[in-house]
Amino acid sequence: MTTILIVEGNTPDMVAKGHAGANGFIRTFAALAPDVRIRLANPYATALHPDELHGVDAVVLTGSGVSWSVDAPEAAAQRAAAELVLAAGRPVWGSCNGLQLAMLMLGGSVGASPVGIEVGMAQKNVLTQEGGEHSMLMGRRSGFGVPCIHRDEVQRLPDGAILLAGNDHSPVQAAVYEKGDLQFWGTQYHPELSPLDIGIYVRARGIFSDHANLADDLEQAETDLAAAARLGTHPNALVLPQRSRELANWLQFVSGG
Repeated sequence: MTTILIVEGNTPDMVAKGHAGANGFIRTFAALAPDVRIRLANPYATALHPDELHGVDAVVLTGSGVSWSVDAPEAAAQRAAAELVLAAGRPVWGSCNGLQLAMLMLGGSVGASPVGIEVGMAQKNVLTQEGGEHSMLMGRRSGFGVPCIHRDEVQRLPDGAILLAGNDHSPVQAAVYEKGDLQFWGTQYHPELSPLDIGIYVRARGIFSDHANLADDLEQAETDLAAAARLGTHPNALVLPQRSRELANWLQFVSGG
């Protein structure tokens, strides 16, 4: 049975209010692979200890709604956790903040997108040649869209990373780093989240609250054709497993399938 450690990207007070980055993964893994066992860690509450990686088959670095970037002093606990995770020799997944965190720790750079926040759907993602051939994006074709919500982005990939997909908003929307014992897959968008989840984030007070006007469409898009169209998508693209294609592929990879 596969055991996955989910490393939370939000602070304990955010988690207490129901805004845990782990929640989307827990729900999605339960739907895609009910036998997967989940462990949780929150470096903002307690520093990650190497013993927490014992018996773990793979690790997830979640997204985050904090106001600071992964290279800020406030994110020191997350960087320390990522250093342990990336050196542990287990497959690692990173969504949004998790992708940025890993790419920073491996020698890349991150920063606020020069074109602003991307909220709702990351649209018109184009596969690179490597992306069209990589297992992570099996089942995707250029032009696909996935729920997203982010301010920061990867602005320079580390040496050795491979770009798999990007769009006009953020050139790095999917990337991998596969060298030695490290098998890292990550996306800037959120295959673990539904549009409803994004709607909850934009309704909450925080760095994305200026986009609360999207909440109604986000909350209805899975069943309402017009709402989905206004977001640039279709309900068929928002149902499992299509919405979470990358995570379904990662779970298969992790389990050796």
